[in-house]
Amino acid sequence: MHRFVFGFSLTLTLALTLSAADWNQFRGPTGDGHAEGKPPTEWDAKKNVTWRKELPGNGWSSPVVVSGKIYLTTAVPLVNANRTNYSLRVLCLDAKTGNTEWDKEVFIEDGKTAPAPHRKNSHASPTPFVEDGKVYVHFGHMGTACLNAKDGSKVWATQEIKYVPVHGNGGSPIVVGKHLIFCADGFDKQSVVALDKTTGKSVWQTPRKAGAFKGFSFCTPLLITVNDQEQVIAPGSNVVMSLDPKTGKELWRVTYDGYSVVPKPVYANGLVYLSTGYDSPRIYAIKPDGKGDVTKTHVAWTARKNAPNNPSPLAVGDALYVVSDSGVLSCLDAKTGAARWNERIGKAYSASLVFAGGHIYAMSEDGTATVFKPGASYDPVSTNKMNEKSLASFAVDGNTLFIRTEKALYRIEKK
Repeated sequence: MHRFVFGFSLTLTLALTLSAADWNQFRGPTGDGHAEGKPPTEWDAKKNVTWRKELPGNGWSSPVVVSGKIYLTTAVPLVNANRTNYSLRVLCLDAKTGNTEWDKEVFIEDGKTAPAPHRKNSHASPTPFVEDGKVYVHFGHMGTACLNAKDGSKVWATQEIKYVPVHGNGGSPIVVGKHLIFCADGFDKQSVVALDKTTGKSVWQTPRKAGAFKGFSFCTPLLITVNDQEQVIAPGSNVVMSLDPKTGKELWRVTYDGYSVVPKPVYANGLVYLSTGYDSPRIYAIKPDGKGDVTKTHVAWTARKNAPNNPSPLAVGDALYVVSDSGVLSCLDAKTGAARWNERIGKAYSASLVFAGGHIYAMSEDGTATVFKPGASYDPVSTNKMNEKSLASFAVDGNTLFIRTEKALYRIEKK
């Protein structure tokens, strides 16, 4: 269901150091769906497919690609006479061949106590974050860990952060400085959490204090910098909070009506764009330079029509692109929220939009990808059918696309 930062220099002595093109986290190196390179705009289950590799278990985490290696998570059922446990695992594949480099178990999920996830979720939905030879993986309420990217050996693992989940896990972690930061929004309590990325120990936990009747959400935070101040933007039920990533101190907040918030926000044109979740989502554009509760002063605009519950928005130039869960693609004026155009492109969408090579890519739940050019009117380029269910978002590595379906991972590149 649910399903940045440039500025690194390539160091020859560190084979796993992040380069500008590496897709190292959910929605890519800048965390907003923008990619370098020019991936193909046409493919199907065979055309422009370099390889297809079956994946063990079940999972909807999106693939990440760093230094020629692909990392993703999965949950492998362990069936016995009384219950089904799940082996929560991390996979590393060679990006050129699709061959498995290593496959490591991180946690065992007890089938007696594990709540069933939503039909559009899994026991392994959060996307890994890779930095400086480490793979940070998060299984929501089931635990968080850091592995060595080279061989999968465990650096640390923790199940310290406890909360009662609803529908499973979803939101992915981000790394900011010395901290691994994620949202922990369950039925019983809701907070944003920072762990020491070296040890896994809790550094700070900031409660939401939003009074939401349905407190559970599944959002991935976003790092931005405003007036030389880093901010972690963390939407949840009834509230989006901006936090100081070093201390967890709340800088500002905007309240709204919404729960089960999934879409990751984006930052462009001096505004933070987000969607407020169920049951009636709205798109909010917020000026991020306030202090305290800025609901009445810093909301630049809101829009309701065709707002998404699950897919994250995409900002390109002075336009904001969103695809609704029901398959309506919309282009909004990013500064005013005025609708420029709407186009039905499918029936059901969960994956987030990607911008690469001058094109925007949208993947439907039935595995059909629509590619179009951004602009003042809808300008379609291609429709590409995989004929496999897909809820995960794209990963881009230069001129290559990686697509995770229900059973497999594909490498797509022009032949």
